[in-house]
Amino acid sequence: MLRRADVASGAAIADLSEDREEAVGLETRTGQTRADRLVPLPENVSSLSVARRSWNGVCLDVISAHCQGRVAHHLCYESHTRLAALLEEVGSPCEPRLREHEPCAMPYVPRHLYFVPAGMPVWGYSADMRFVQDAVLTFDLETVGQRLEQTLACDLGTTPRLRFADERLWTLVKLLADVVDDRDPSTQLYGDGLTAAIVARLMSRSHPPARAVTGLAPWQLRRVLEYLDAHISRRVELATLATLVGLSQSHFSHAFRVSTGVAPYRWQLDARIRRAQRLLLEKEQPLEQVAEATGFADAVHFGRMFRQLTGTPPATWRRDRHR
Repeated sequence: MLRRADVASGAAIADLSEDREEAVGLETRTGQTRADRLVPLPENVSSLSVARRSWNGVCLDVISAHCQGRVAHHLCYESHTRLAALLEEVGSPCEPRLREHEPCAMPYVPRHLYFVPAGMPVWGYSADMRFVQDAVLTFDLETVGQRLEQTLACDLGTTPRLRFADERLWTLVKLLADVVDDRDPSTQLYGDGLTAAIVARLMSRSHPPARAVTGLAPWQLRRVLEYLDAHISRRVELATLATLVGLSQSHFSHAFRVSTGVAPYRWQLDARIRRAQRLLLEKEQPLEQVAEATGFADAVHFGRMFRQLTGTPPATWRRDRHR
């Protein structure tokens, strides 16, 4: 489920009820967002908004705050193991602290991350902040282990890491944050793949180099493509595709890419565009109907994605081929 919470002037202005919508393949764990917890707002924070979405037992909150001056407050989420990435800051550097009045021992680095186990509180501090946006991922360790078949490192469960830099990990979190509000069906597989990559990089034990992953067997590839074709306009979970052929999500993702040259989410997106092209050629349907038939939110969203993948707006593409 997609959730957005907004708090301004100390009052909640959104209904933040949490429902489970398995029909669309989204999962939301019971728990409050930072906006829920911080009412009234901390001193010098004028507004706070949170967008939430979950994949694979990993819940993502993208938090944006407008501030005016010194900010110091509890960052919540202490009941969960969590990873946070600083996405944007305007003003004095942001600083995570394990104790409210004790400065962080680690030097400042841009785009920093922190990892903290469940049960350990964290405070945020800035001497003079204007705007800050961060992404917080909380991990349901049992679900992550079941769905991703990862052996979770024991030391990561007890040892905090503050202000560490990992450009690849930061980029993966940023890519996930960019689609937190995207209702396009392809973002389900996209987010499943990203969370699997984040967990693998952050939490897996070190293993000896494995043998090279081969592609899917012909029957496996056929079964997966048939399923994707039958659900072309709907959200499809990576776990569902992996289960179809008896593989873990990580193994399936690599094998699918070896077989097709693209990730599962990109295959689904390309298939939707190919179907849209067929509809554009076969029928004089309005773009709104083509968008609906291929799972896009509206004609504007469809047009943007169509142009991104083909280089041409759909109306122009159809006109050029009807000459």
